[in-house]
Amino acid sequence: MTRTPLGKIRHFWHYFKMDTPLFLLLVGISSFGLMVLYSASAASTTLLYKQITHFVLAFSTMLVIAQIPPYLFRRYSPYLMLFGIFLLILVLLFGSSSGGAQRWLDLGFVRFQPSELMKVIVPIAIASILSEKTLPPKPLPILISIISIVAIVLLIAKQPDLGTSLLIGASGVYVLFFSGIRIQLIKHNNWLNLSLIASIIGAGGYIAWNYLLMAYQKKRILTLIDPSSDPLGSGYHILQSKIAIGSGGLLGKGIEQGSQSQLNFLPEHTTDFIFAVIAEELGFIGVLLLFCIYGLIIYRCFVISFESEDTFSKLLGASLTLIFFTYIFVNIGMVSGLLPVVGVPLPLISYGGSSLITLMASFGIIMSIRKHKTPSYLSKL
Repeated sequence: MTRTPLGKIRHFWHYFKMDTPLFLLLVGISSFGLMVLYSASAASTTLLYKQITHFVLAFSTMLVIAQIPPYLFRRYSPYLMLFGIFLLILVLLFGSSSGGAQRWLDLGFVRFQPSELMKVIVPIAIASILSEKTLPPKPLPILISIISIVAIVLLIAKQPDLGTSLLIGASGVYVLFFSGIRIQLIKHNNWLNLSLIASIIGAGGYIAWNYLLMAYQKKRILTLIDPSSDPLGSGYHILQSKIAIGSGGLLGKGIEQGSQSQLNFLPEHTTDFIFAVIAEELGFIGVLLLFCIYGLIIYRCFVISFESEDTFSKLLGASLTLIFFTYIFVNIGMVSGLLPVVGVPLPLISYGGSSLITLMASFGIIMSIRKHKTPSYLSKL
């Protein structure tokens, strides 16, 4: 039977394991991001072409990873974790420095941040550990998971990259949350347990402030409380960002009409603070459109995750989705002055290559979960 052109397209699409609704949403928000980036960069075609190249590489990565069955990620998760830890140790020993931080490995032909890989490796490894038996997990898998998460967080924080380390730590905690550990704590809690948890948090905060945080990191936290205390220094980013967001109004000033970004008052307006450009030039309506697309992407990813056949896929897909939400929340909270300034880009909007490729790799895993059937001997695990 001869296929029609439409039938050939559908066969081709199904062969490459792409979830159509999610793919179209990703293309839509990527196009929106390119438009905003073009405006934020003062119509720089050079920057635009570079970002298009990043998107091509990122979508290609997603396409390749979507072909890998989820059970293979589970099978090789210990090796992925050991490989990631090995790279982080290499960074501390031989990594190249920039801006006072030692976060990159320079191989001559490529320079990359191993911490970006851990954004995907950590949830894969923790989901594999916790899905070995029935849920909720037993104490031993929980302990192994916590030790693994803490080790990775400390290695990345040592670079130093506190923002990335905390986000990667959160990615592991999300897997613990979806495994049911939180339900157990709530079910059996009492005043003694709550007091113990509060004491641990307080002690952790004291240790972090006095022994882990560097001077510039403490300054960022203090600046969050009162940005006007240093308006031309550490508080400059937040103050200019708030001005840009507040001046946008309902409909915004229009593409390439934002005074804060076009006149270079707003720092990092093509990367970390690009949300302020959206608010200034497209107004509340533009921000609402962005939130709607983000919301649809998150909804679709959760649907795919919860409809999967095995525990590992459910835990991994749901945690990757919540990580995506966390990056959105942290970036917008930072730009709005609700959180300290950290180097977290706005997903699929900010200029950059490494974080974009890592993010699209996560979506590739979610598409793999959607299209691959779990082997019968794993479906009950």
